[in-house]
Amino acid sequence: MKNKLTKKKIILAYSGGLDTSIILKWLQDKYKAEVITYTADIGQKIDKKKIIKNAKKLGVKKIIIKNLKDIFVKDYVYPMIRGHAIYEGVYLLGTSIARPLIAKDQIRIAKKFKAYAVSHGSTGKGNDQVRFELGYHYFGPKIKIIAPWRIWKLKSRTDLINYAKKNKILIPKDKKGAPPFSVDDNLFHTSTEGKVLENPKKPAPEFIFQRTISPEKAPNKTKLITINFKNSDPIGINGKKLSPSKLLEKLNQLAGKNGIGRVDLVENRFIGIKSRGVYETPGGTLLINAHRAIESVTLDKETMHKKDSIMSKYAELIYNGYWYSKERFKLQKIVDLNRNKVNGSVKLKLYKGNVTIQSRATKSNAYSIKKVSFEENKTFNKSNVERFINFHKKKLR
Repeated sequence: MKNKLTKKKIILAYSGGLDTSIILKWLQDKYKAEVITYTADIGQKIDKKKIIKNAKKLGVKKIIIKNLKDIFVKDYVYPMIRGHAIYEGVYLLGTSIARPLIAKDQIRIAKKFKAYAVSHGSTGKGNDQVRFELGYHYFGPKIKIIAPWRIWKLKSRTDLINYAKKNKILIPKDKKGAPPFSVDDNLFHTSTEGKVLENPKKPAPEFIFQRTISPEKAPNKTKLITINFKNSDPIGINGKKLSPSKLLEKLNQLAGKNGIGRVDLVENRFIGIKSRGVYETPGGTLLINAHRAIESVTLDKETMHKKDSIMSKYAELIYNGYWYSKERFKLQKIVDLNRNKVNGSVKLKLYKGNVTIQSRATKSNAYSIKKVSFEENKTFNKSNVERFINFHKKKLR
């Protein structure tokens, strides 16, 4: 017979930092539940010893840290790159694309341990709460969702600090007093929001950048690299095959050293608030430029233009948390139409914040030198052009 005194279980998305440690203690107190901490390693700066130490101090018996780096890049970043997804013209969706994977695996853990609820540390004003919870609902519609920032009585940074002191939770020196910058990072990007950045009149201070040096301080010598593609996905650099995570790590290093991948934007959040943030996506910037270049010599006009026509909607779906929606799945099929034709390599020149396409190499016959050559040839009938123009003249009236 099952022990009626067995505690209910909650799976908490846990970083090991101050905020999620406070949430951990709060969940234990409010719900009298056993909290299992779950940390997804998707390439962020992670201190496993700190995570384990902080969780154990709060009485956690089950601490899960899962390496999802290759899955993250292969099954989430790469499909998004194939779609050339850019939100509001500049944002490469680094935070947006990470949340669906974390939510999916967190629900997997919840089912494994028969937890009745999952919880996250997203604030009540941000997009991440939506992304997490849509993912939770898709994979575990019957599992309860607990969003502390929307329901607890801790209304300010001072309240949080006092709660931490009362419960003997370690408070980092830089978090005493003023709210900190809000930082999110993974293998694809780093984002920074808050403090001075909240005033769009003020420039972003150089010290907030973590992955890229300023273009002014970048090397005075150009760097040439070649990205190799197979079935529309990058498979290697300079002819050397690499796993998805290792490839992105290498591109991050190369681009970051050359001041590539910085974006300062004011974006429109899904919930209706404008926010200013600074994003660094060095490797992703190289990938999206190289991918467009390889498609230009491997895909036909109709396929390319169809992809471009849906890109804005595709990007918005990802931004809003609809990665697992029927609509995104439908658009992904359009994105991946003829992807088996996208093979070859693209050489890039990196120099002081700039990415320049140097060359494209492919065995595809989509691009014909004979047809475009200014030398006389018999492969293109120019007499047909006049009929083509006359046909379209009629459409003007």
